[in-house]
Order: sequence, then C-alpha cells, then structure tokens
Amino acid sequence: MPRKSTRLTFAVLATGAGVFAMLQSLIAPALPTVQHALHTSQSTATWVMTAYLLSASVFTPILGRVGDLIGKKRTLVAVLFVVLLGCLLAALAPTIGVLIVARVVQGVGGALFPLSFGIIRDEFAPSEVSGSISNLSAVIAAGGGVGIVAAGPIVSALDYRWLFWIPVGVVAITVLIAVRYVPESPSRAEGKVSWLGAGLLSAWLVTLLLPLSQASKWGWGSARVIGLFAAAVVLFAGWLLAEARSRNPLIDLRVMRLPAVWTTNTAALLFGAGMYSLWSFLPAFVQTPAAAGYGFGASVTASGLLMLPMLVAMFCSGILSGRLEPAVGAKALLTTGAALGALALGLLALWHSAQWQVALVSGVFGLGIGLAFASMANLIVGSVPASQTGAATGMNANIRTIGGSIGAAVTSVLVTGHLQPSGLPYASGYTHGFALLAVLCLAAALAALLVPTARSGRLTGPSRAVADAKHAEPEAVPTGTGS
Repeated sequence: MPRKSTRLTFAVLATGAGVFAMLQSLIAPALPTVQHALHTSQSTATWVMTAYLLSASVFTPILGRVGDLIGKKRTLVAVLFVVLLGCLLAALAPTIGVLIVARVVQGVGGALFPLSFGIIRDEFAPSEVSGSISNLSAVIAAGGGVGIVAAGPIVSALDYRWLFWIPVGVVAITVLIAVRYVPESPSRAEGKVSWLGAGLLSAWLVTLLLPLSQASKWGWGSARVIGLFAAAVVLFAGWLLAEARSRNPLIDLRVMRLPAVWTTNTAALLFGAGMYSLWSFLPAFVQTPAAAGYGFGASVTASGLLMLPMLVAMFCSGILSGRLEPAVGAKALLTTGAALGALALGLLALWHSAQWQVALVSGVFGLGIGLAFASMANLIVGSVPASQTGAATGMNANIRTIGGSIGAAVTSVLVTGHLQPSGLPYASGYTHGFALLAVLCLAAALAALLVPTARSGRLTGPSRAVADAKHAEPEAVPTGTGS
C-alpha cells in the first residue's frame, strides 16, 4: 500500500496544532468583552482561561500515551473531533457556565502536540523528521502569537463568538482530511493505560495549577492555596510511587531520568515561565494609560500589533532552526533561544519608553521562542524510544505550562503587589517582573548547557542503544546516561 503524502499529513498536523495553540491565547484579550456580554464578574470570567489550562494539562500527557498504545491517527482524529465540539459549544454558549464547560472540552486538544510529533517520527523519512518537527514547532509557537494579534480585530469587526466560529470551520475541514489522508502509525507501545497513574497525574496537576492561577484572588496565605499546594505535594509523591511500581506506567520515569530528557524539561520549565508570563503581561503594560507614568493607552488591537514582530520572528526562526540543527545541533539552538529570551526581557526591563522599543524587544523574544520551541521538541523526540514519544513530548509541553503558571503567578505578585491611588500598578512592578523573567530565561539557557551533546539532537552510541532496547522490550530500560 503506497504511503500517503507527508506534505498533506504535515498540513493536517500543523493546522490542528496551530488552531489549538491559537485557542490558548485567542480569548485572553477578549475576556472583558466576554465578561460584559455574558453578564458575569471578572473573577468568574477568568475561569474561561483557567478551565482550559487545567483541562489541557490533564489530557496532554494522558492522550499522548493513549496514542502510543492504540494508534496515533485514531487518537488524533478523536481529539480533533472533540476540539470541534468544544469550539461549537463555545460559539453557541448562552451563559458563562456553558462557555467554561466548552473550554474544558477544548482543552482535550492539548494532546494534538504529542500526537503530531509522534506521527512525524513514525511516518516521515529519518532525514525529514528534524526539519518537520522544527516547522511544526514554529507553527505551534506562531499559533499562540496569532491568537494575541488576531483577537482584537476579530472582536471589533465581528463578535467575540467568531473567536470560536472560525476554528469550527477550520477544524471541521481538518478532521475530514485527517480521516482520509493521515496514515495510521505502525509503532505501538505494549501494555495498557495505567488509570491509577492517570488519576494521580491529573490530581496533582490540578492541585498545583489551580492555586497558582487563583492565588492572586484567594491570597497566597489562604487556607485554600496552602491546602491545595500541600495536596499537590502528597499526590505528586503518590504518583511517583505508583508509576515506579507499575508494570505499565503512564509516564516511564526511567525515560524521564535520561540526561537529555530531564535537562531539556528543566529548560522548558524555566523558559515557559518567561514566555507565557510575557504573553500575559506585555499587552497589559502597553494598554496602561500614559497617565500612569508608563504605557501607551493602546487598544486591544494596537497592543496585538505591537506583538506582531514577535509572531513573525518566532515563525521565521522556528523554520530556520530546522535548517540549522544538522549543522549546530539542537542543544546550541535551545541555549541560543533561551539566551535571546533573557536578552529581550532584560532590555524590556530597562528600555520601554517608546512603542518601537517594545516592538523591537518583542521581535528579539520571538526569535528566541522559535529556536527554543523547535529544539526542545527535537531533543525529546530524539532522546526517547518511539513507544514513549507521545507521553514524553506531552510531559514536556505540560512542564512548559507549569513553568508558565509559576512565572505568571510570581510576576503577578510583583506587578500588583503595590498599586497607585488610581488602582494601576507602578512602573517598578513591571520592571521588576520583566527582570525576574529575564533571570528565569537565563537560567533556562544555563540548563540547556547541561543537555548531553549529540549530533542534530539525536542519540548516538550508548544512548541510542538505550532507546533501541526500550523500543524492542519495554520492560528492560536501563537507567544509563546520554552521550
């Protein structure tokens, strides 16, 4: 049977993953509009974002593992269909409660990332894998930027519901093409889903991310926040114990301990803190009235346009990284990307009195995002056996999200800890926040230096043997190191 066109397969994967990334950020600039239209409070409206975050964090690694076990195409089509239903429900939502439920359903789409990376690894020629993963990572990174840039014009010209109607049409077409043209991956993991592991993973993720996202409202010293953090620690310990004892772990902890994996995940945690926090706070900074002593009083649309250089730069650098990786290696690209992020945030902390300065810094940060996203994915895919691709890349995406939640929570404390009589933050809150994020990105660059050196981000020598042994016999993974 002839192989399907890899170009068409890539187009399907890129469209699905790009739409999900766009949904992640598209609604954020429109939250005040949603709050007014659905007659709800600001605190309730923020659950439109929180519900999506929690849902994606739970389903990303779990369905990535399900795809490894029962087939990545089958799981991909099912996930796309669920995202379609979630977008349709959100577009029709008559109340804020229904919209929040719709966002939970949309969060299932987080699994599109690991499933797409797994399909590329299984179906594409070895010489195409690295470049295709870099290109897909560029689309994913750019999708988040598109959401920020496009939200204002869409809401102004149409209505906030079109933020969901447009994805309905795109995802519907993508589902039909995926069913017909995406091949089913031949690589399958052995075993079954560890539902105990899935339940404990879900529990500790929710109990960690929920207080991080709500602490500014509940209070860092409140019983709810402290209690949930304590529960997260206990549940995380229980999850580690259950996974270590399971014959069919949801996340193979031995694979997570491989040097190329844990160092990349550490860099992902730190870089995610800087990236997602900047996406959250830079629009608010530029929208602040100049009377506050900073900011430009920009509209939602204008603030999105100031982020446009970031969108263009992250897409171009993500595509370029696929061409550079064979020559310089994924480790060097990850280090460079994180360092560019640190440089951009450091400049922003000191240099933000004019809109062109913000736009320039935005572009530099975009270069860093494109390089870092692509190289992280390539390092993980090249370091784990094929049977663990979905679960491992899903956890990497989750770790970035956790980093983003931590970074946003801490930055929020710095920005909103001291307010002017007008209720607006002081400029020092933002400068201290941007400086902190610069330090986190610098730490990500240092963590990237610890990644074992391997040509093109692929395992060689002993590390390749470890991966091959794991692929051939899932229960026999040594805990050796990468080279």
